[in-house]
Amino acid sequence: MLTKEQFHKRIAGGLRFLDGATGSNLRKAGMPNDACTEEWVLAHPDILVCLQRQYAQAGAQILYAPTFQAQPIALERVCLDKQTEAINAQLVALSRSAAPDTLIAGDLTTLAAFTESWDPQNFDLLVENYRRQIRGLIDGGADLLVAETLMYPQEAEAILTAAELEQAGAVMYSFTMMPDGSLYSGMEAGPVLRELEQAGAAAVGFNCVAADMMTPYLVSALRRYVHGPLLCKPNAGVPVINENGIADYPMAPEEFTQIMRHCAKNGATLLGGCCGTDPGFLSVLTANIL
Repeated sequence: MLTKEQFHKRIAGGLRFLDGATGSNLRKAGMPNDACTEEWVLAHPDILVCLQRQYAQAGAQILYAPTFQAQPIALERVCLDKQTEAINAQLVALSRSAAPDTLIAGDLTTLAAFTESWDPQNFDLLVENYRRQIRGLIDGGADLLVAETLMYPQEAEAILTAAELEQAGAVMYSFTMMPDGSLYSGMEAGPVLRELEQAGAAAVGFNCVAADMMTPYLVSALRRYVHGPLLCKPNAGVPVINENGIADYPMAPEEFTQIMRHCAKNGATLLGGCCGTDPGFLSVLTANIL
């Protein structure tokens, strides 16, 4: 796994590109809404490999392994918690097979759906869940870790602790937040990102925020607190739920790229897409961002 310093050398010199959405594209490919993504991907590896290969061909320099909810507390609902480490390692290896020359980030996320992750009494539970996942991601050969769609500072603190205990290398931290830059806890995001950066984060930023004309202003607000790499990975607008219960994202790649161009001018350095984006979005983004 890369150290923070090694990672910074790899991404130095301008804009760098992350991948786009995974879950929404897997659902388009047939994954049921109620499926355990990690279990489904292991049963349909060719679909994931094809998607990630397309992202790499579109210009992604960092791919997120499909380990979003591969923590014991989440895998327990499908009786796979005892296989946590093995599942994470297998999914990292699968991503590596799709793009051997691309950086692979082991993906962690909020546990708010499974526990009161903001409650200090649950801190040790969070740390243990993240430690087991991180152990598997390291065993699988992840180049770095990314904690994304975080909702509460306590989750980031638990991941920071778990990563230190497992002697992990570079870790990026990305929160979902309100358009005004406040977290779902009500706290202002900027100071939280600054504290994480000071604590050793390799990069900080946001994801799963609907891209719109205000997104570049959010980047500007966060840049006042962040001195290093700033991650910007928004959704393709606000979704509309169709008759099949699937979220449709109305924004076109060209409009998304126009917004991202302003985000880059305002200080975002790690650019990608979240829900509703696909390899086509990334192709337009990488070809037209400068």
